Amino acid sequence: MQKTIDIVENKANFDELASYIEAQDASQGVLMQTLHKAQELFGYLPIEVQKFISEKTGIPMAEIYGVATFYTQFSLEPKGKHTVGVCMGTACYVKNAQLVLDKLASELKIPVGATTEDGLFTLEATRCLGCCGLAPVMMVGETVYGKVDPKDIPDIIKSYRE
Repeated sequence: MQKTIDIVENKANFDELASYIEAQDASQGVLMQTLHKAQELFGYLPIEVQKFISEKTGIPMAEIYGVATFYTQFSLEPKGKHTVGVCMGTACYVKNAQLVLDKLASELKIPVGATTEDGLFTLEATRCLGCCGLAPVMMVGETVYGKVDPKDIPDIIKSYRE
């Protein structure tokens, strides 16, 4: 479900993005930089922001959408206050990361890639987090949880709700 963004309510962000675009030289790579700046300002890349970038840069919408959906660091949906990522790299996967991910989805009542209705959590399956010795690993924001047992999930989530 793609949410729309209120252009009037976000006028300051659109003005800042316009200034940023105007200050860029029209060199190759300007789209990536602009998408990063837009996501920093808005928290995600809704269609209204993509159209704005297209109008200001002359880059076709298809190209903007293609880049925004190709790279995993970009999001077309707003993220929750806490991003919960479960490493699905080989070491974590063989140590039952799927069970951790399934328990999180059940506990949060959302599928992978979704955000809870209260806007508190976004659940993601990630690639290797570089903590293979702690497998299975999950992160909540910047906090790493190692050797996660699915039975620990309710208490971990509860600590972020309080």
